[in-house]
Amino acid sequence: MKLAIIFGGKSPEHEISCKSAVTILGWLDKSKYEVLKIGITKEGDWLLTEAPLEDIKNCKWENVSSNKKIFINPSPKDKEFITNDGNKYLIDCVFPVLHGEHGEDGDIQGLLELMEIPYVGPKVKSSACCMDKSFTKQIASSTGIKMAKHIVINKFDFEKDKGKTLTEIESFHNGKFPLFVKPCSTGSSVGVSKVQETKDLKHALVESFKYDSKSFVEEMVVGREIEVAVLGNNNPKATLPGEIISAGEFYDYDSKYNNPNSVAELAINLTEDKITDFRESAIKLYEALNCKGMARVDFFLNKENDIIFNEINTIPGFTNISMYPKLWNEEGLTGEELVEELIKLAVDNER
Repeated sequence: MKLAIIFGGKSPEHEISCKSAVTILGWLDKSKYEVLKIGITKEGDWLLTEAPLEDIKNCKWENVSSNKKIFINPSPKDKEFITNDGNKYLIDCVFPVLHGEHGEDGDIQGLLELMEIPYVGPKVKSSACCMDKSFTKQIASSTGIKMAKHIVINKFDFEKDKGKTLTEIESFHNGKFPLFVKPCSTGSSVGVSKVQETKDLKHALVESFKYDSKSFVEEMVVGREIEVAVLGNNNPKATLPGEIISAGEFYDYDSKYNNPNSVAELAINLTEDKITDFRESAIKLYEALNCKGMARVDFFLNKENDIIFNEINTIPGFTNISMYPKLWNEEGLTGEELVEELIKLAVDNER
């Protein structure tokens, strides 16, 4: 099978994407796949690269002298990528390891749909809805699963009348703090701020609007951070719950990727009933959002022992600290087997 691994991208999660791609490339059975490594620069250039894994991991792959610009032939009859020197590469399946903007939001999925090439992960509409947390929560509300109280703020409205917007937020949350301000369509906690009082709310919104034209402001849920990995198309399966122990005040970008004291492990001290509730809730949300292939569903378990849905990630991390592969490993699925299953699901989903 001719498999393209696409990584990098223009999003703020470019570096994490490169690290995830290295893990996946290391797990591929080279006797089964002819692999094309396609990196997208931060400027948006697509390059076919033969860079070693260490250079991809350290984001030095862009400077490899043998790199070639590569383009897509959108015709579904051809299903091919073409380099600037005229070489053509027929592709059977694509594994987009692109976190965040243009990779997880339906953009790359739409491009591959035009080419009619199977790809790993959910389809266009599902990807778009899962990436935009305001849409995610609207759809998730139909499941009856609890969510944190939140209000969506539009950048245009905020810039038109900042005072009015801040008053609306305070009124909606009854003057209670702390609050979290989040861009609606980023991952890895990019642009997220924890706000302790009114005077910091304006700055937090300005920061979040650097990444999206919509943000939402939600109450803080005090409790444990729980994640469940889901795998499958029409009969998805969910793992045991994992737990995030953040070394920071909350699980922000630095705590996730730069602080070695943050821990991702199996959740302990949960009853069998609560474990079942987490599994069933994850699958219910996965199906409500019409996910295929894979997703990681994130929850809180509050002090009242209620399950609170947080968000869903359709291209979860595959770094050495990422929860998604860790949880499937706990279920007895090795990294090699997980990647094999994801590719199989992609091909089956295309049929």
